[in-house]
Amino acid sequence: MHKQVSSYQLIRYGVGYVFVISALMKLVFADFTSAFAGFGIPYPEMAVLLVGLTELIGGICIICNYYVKKAAIPLLVIIIAAIILAKVPILSSGIFQFAFEVRLEILMVLLLYILWKH
Repeated sequence: MHKQVSSYQLIRYGVGYVFVISALMKLVFADFTSAFAGFGIPYPEMAVLLVGLTELIGGICIICNYYVKKAAIPLLVIIIAAIILAKVPILSSGIFQFAFEVRLEILMVLLLYILWKH
């Protein structure tokens, strides 16, 4: 007999996947230091490392169903900071451009909220 995957599990796997991939991009594959410096974040090298490790650990915890509520909180902070620092300036290009650019972040906020409340 096959065990059915619940909606909650699918949300966990999807959210965890997004954060693990984001972390790997920051920690291994791409240089985000200049982007963080451009946002005015002090000590951008340390900030990239801290954000990347937080995303990696939080994403793995969520995938493994380990401290999901506690992992969701710092990830929510990261997503909200990303919206404020990287997406809000796009509002000057128009509301539709902003809405398009912020779509994944809004979805992640909603899904993280579901995980936090569950």
